[in-house]
Amino acid sequence: MSVTNPAANKALPDVALTSRSSHNTTLDWVGMSGIALPLVIKDVNEPEQRIDAKVQTYVNLNNPQVKGIHMSRLYLLLMKYAENETVTAAGLREFLSHLLDSHHDISDRTTLNLDFDYLIKKSALKSQFAGWKDYPVNINGFLENEKVVLELSVKVPYSSTCPCSAALARQLIQEQFTQDFEGRKDIDVNEVEAWLRSEKGTFATPHSQRSTAHVVVRLDESAQDFPISELIDIIEDALQTPVQTAVKREDEQEFARLNGHNLMFCEDAARRVKNALNQNSEYLDFWLRIEHFESLHAHDAVSITTKGIEGGFQPHLHR
Repeated sequence: MSVTNPAANKALPDVALTSRSSHNTTLDWVGMSGIALPLVIKDVNEPEQRIDAKVQTYVNLNNPQVKGIHMSRLYLLLMKYAENETVTAAGLREFLSHLLDSHHDISDRTTLNLDFDYLIKKSALKSQFAGWKDYPVNINGFLENEKVVLELSVKVPYSSTCPCSAALARQLIQEQFTQDFEGRKDIDVNEVEAWLRSEKGTFATPHSQRSTAHVVVRLDESAQDFPISELIDIIEDALQTPVQTAVKREDEQEFARLNGHNLMFCEDAARRVKNALNQNSEYLDFWLRIEHFESLHAHDAVSITTKGIEGGFQPHLHR
């Protein structure tokens, strides 16, 4: 004898559909955030990679009488997308249209935001070793009036050595050298080399700190895959002092050399990255924020700039 579920034979109530809003107004965005989603993403220069993303997705509510959107539709579309598709720039443009189609009767724009860490294997500076670095990445897609805008954001850590501190340290070393060798006319090169290799050669040292370049670029409409590793390489090549993974003594020495040859204030770093981004026509616009997490001060040094095109990104403090 089979038992029938009474609820299966009658329609379940849909309050969002049958009820009307008590306030006659539209809403800019309604949706969900903090959705955990395993995805596979395709980078321009790297193999496909599995990522664990936190997702936000929204549509607007342009019918003032409708009480709410169908959030389950958005969620189920995301689940299907994660199970069957690889995240590409071209594919994400198409998926945004599916999200909007699910609410075509009450919405005319939609957005999707992916937040995740992206792993890249990096070789050591000198030795044969390598290690994995994780870079915080954000992808944001926006669809309105049949036009899709895709933005890619990365955060790249690097080391910055203060030019002012380096100059002051050099002065102290010079003064100590003069004090130790003053009046000497028979200075031997070997003696000077020994002095430089001693602790007196580092009588004073400049201060350095871990720093971050946060860059957001707007992608060209022709982009098929996401240029995550390419953008990271552009930033690291411009700054020259990316943080390292596997490090032997020869790698640490090379890192010290790179820092010594690339002294920079936050303003210098921002100009370096801006100049590098301006050389790439695939980035229609960009916003960047440089942060030096000071070891001298209890506060941080920050520089912010944009490409500076009409109607483009504004130099807001955060994005």
